[in-house]
Amino acid sequence: MATCRFSLLVRQFSTSSAGAQLVKPPIQVYGLGGRYAHALYSAAVKDKKLDVIDKELKSVEENLQKNVKLADFISNPVINRQNKISVLGDFMQSQKMSATTANFMTVLAENNRLGKMKDIFSAWSRIMSAHRGEVVCTITTAKPLDASQQKEVQSALQGFIKKGETLQMNLQVDPSVLGGMVVEIGDKYVDMSTATQVKTMTNLIKEAI
Repeated sequence: MATCRFSLLVRQFSTSSAGAQLVKPPIQVYGLGGRYAHALYSAAVKDKKLDVIDKELKSVEENLQKNVKLADFISNPVINRQNKISVLGDFMQSQKMSATTANFMTVLAENNRLGKMKDIFSAWSRIMSAHRGEVVCTITTAKPLDASQQKEVQSALQGFIKKGETLQMNLQVDPSVLGGMVVEIGDKYVDMSTATQVKTMTNLIKEAI
């Protein structure tokens, strides 16, 4: 079913003949949010409106964060999708959004994917960061890193950066990792957390008994 819905999205956004290939994004994104973000990226590139769509998508995200009533309305699974499409259409028109962004939001409503917008926005943000030469690195630790630790980590991560790229560090705190850190940089994932080490050791002990 998900593949069918994705195909519908691609067909609606395709600017060339049927069966045309999607434009490859600068970074691979996964999951449902990634597939929709990829389709939008492809349409925006073909329409030569990438910067416009990026600005509009950020505006939609900001408006939904401010307008809780609208956000609750479009994410409510009980409300008829046609009502959502009508309200979204009025909203898009009031914000003078481009046809590409308006169509994208309509497709999300038609496919009952408005509740997944957070994942889609996140995937889109990762694609655009890569497009701008930014390498987003998410570092998760049990406790906040102090300035000295942040500088040390940033220095170590520079080895992953290519010429012309810039490092964007996103620091997160999750007590469940216990110690160490979990690093996500680009499409790479390194788990150096104490929690994972303990789990691995526990499994090894169980296997030995």
